[in-house]
Amino acid sequence: MANDSDTNDRTVPAVEQFREQAAELTELLGLAVPPIAITFLDHNETGIPRLPLSPSEPTADGRSGMVPAGCVFWVMATTKTFSTIPEDHGNCSVGSVTHGLIGLAEAATKADVQAVCEAGWVTLAAMQGITVVKSRPESIVYGPLAETPLVPSVVLMRLHGKQQMMLHDAWPSMRLEGKPQCHIIAIAHEGGEVAMSVGCMLSRVRTGMSNNEVTCAVPASLLGQVIEQLEVARSADLLVARYAAHDAKRFPREARGIESH
Repeated sequence: MANDSDTNDRTVPAVEQFREQAAELTELLGLAVPPIAITFLDHNETGIPRLPLSPSEPTADGRSGMVPAGCVFWVMATTKTFSTIPEDHGNCSVGSVTHGLIGLAEAATKADVQAVCEAGWVTLAAMQGITVVKSRPESIVYGPLAETPLVPSVVLMRLHGKQQMMLHDAWPSMRLEGKPQCHIIAIAHEGGEVAMSVGCMLSRVRTGMSNNEVTCAVPASLLGQVIEQLEVARSADLLVARYAAHDAKRFPREARGIESH
């Protein structure tokens, strides 16, 4: 599969379709949090500003970054578009590995990776098996899909239970992944697969993401097809919902299993 970062000029007319698709995704799934665009580039001359944040003081092992972990950029990207360079991601060695910014051998020398391994949270052997971005990007651009100035590589959504159900109905081959949460970005980017993650404790603590949410990464090249299948699945769900609601009327409320709040 061709790497999206091979293309320097991503400001093409197709950008408009992604802005329209952001509205379609939001309406079809009832998204409370806007979907975001993530774009891997092989250059850093985007003309898109970086965040006005200073890097952290380096740790003893040399880790420093603009934020605690790259997944924090996902939260910031719901309201603004900005570019990042590899150094901005440097505080989280796990995320730096999944995004192709450093290799596992280098990450293994860092205190954060050693800490999660010592805790039994993950092993280096397990990390060797996760998907990572193959070509080191010189820049990663984040922002709301509805405002993207570039053709994205990956679209990331935050979903609750019903939305997960709807998306799985529409795309049954969707992969279900665990920790680290950020490797679903690489799965979508490199493997061209839709991937959902139940999340990971590193990310949930650092982002403050709701306990009721999970994340899903969609290759931008598949987004149109995913939306088409969502439309089909939603129509079927509405028919089934009407049937179930009508059939339930044959029973008293206390026999329907309906929770009262």
